[in-house]
Amino acid sequence: MKILAVDLGDARTGLACCDRGELIASPVGTIQERRQEAILEQVAAAAREQKAEEIVVGHPVNMNGTLGPRSALCREFAQRLAGLVKVPVRLWDERGTTVTAIGYLNQTNTRGKKRKAVVDTVAATIILENYLAYRRNHPQDDPLEAVAPWVEEEPSKEETP
Repeated sequence: MKILAVDLGDARTGLACCDRGELIASPVGTIQERRQEAILEQVAAAAREQKAEEIVVGHPVNMNGTLGPRSALCREFAQRLAGLVKVPVRLWDERGTTVTAIGYLNQTNTRGKKRKAVVDTVAATIILENYLAYRRNHPQDDPLEAVAPWVEEEPSKEETP
């Protein structure tokens, strides 16, 4: 199944897609846009162009498992995108993907403006690789049901060790 991954950013949104056999995640490109309406339209167009049968939107969960304002923004984006396309739209935990993407770009000595232009697309590719790995290792599970429930709020200071 062809799956499109989205790494939603403030100024740039990265896209990646896999082959029908779900073996290789490849970068598709970067949307240079700040207006959510325009990003939604361009992601929906990319999904049609890539013939995606599913869309995975990176879900920025805090390292302690809680959800913050950025998570709410991505959930709203995914819901709105689902209204524009005829394929399932899922959220997928993206913790650590930007750090991993920067690590890859450091290894290839990609710096400055060039790094800024591709980091979101590399992050989208990593999100998709993680999702594909999950699907391979848990073929009987629905990824939405298998993911641990999200904690909706930051823990209070009294609860934090």
